[in-house]
Amino acid sequence: VQLQASGGGLVQAGGSLRLSCTASGDTFGINVMGWYRRVPGKGRDLVAAMTNDGSTNYDDSVRGRFTISRDNAKNTVSLQMDSLKRVDTGVYYCNAAKPYGYASWGQGTLVTVSS
Repeated sequence: VQLQASGGGLVQAGGSLRLSCTASGDTFGINVMGWYRRVPGKGRDLVAAMTNDGSTNYDDSVRGRFTISRDNAKNTVSLQMDSLKRVDTGVYYCNAAKPYGYASWGQGTLVTVSS
């Protein structure tokens, strides 16, 4: 599976950004798509994920501000980020997972929130 992400950038605190990611290649069997964030000195942490049936999981720090959505027919996942805070700054990675531990990662897109 190849993942192509877009939509990062620089935004002021309180602003909004939308990240999008499209999966291609062997997409059969993908059951979860989501977004992770890495900040300097830390690993990739889950921001939000959605299963094929629409179940969602959000990190507590973004719940109520970020909204994940998917288009299963187009193999896309998006992350609408509102009320952005400086702590949301990081590199965001798109993820697609299949059963049995198979996972693919996008190239990462930088989100910078300024004060």
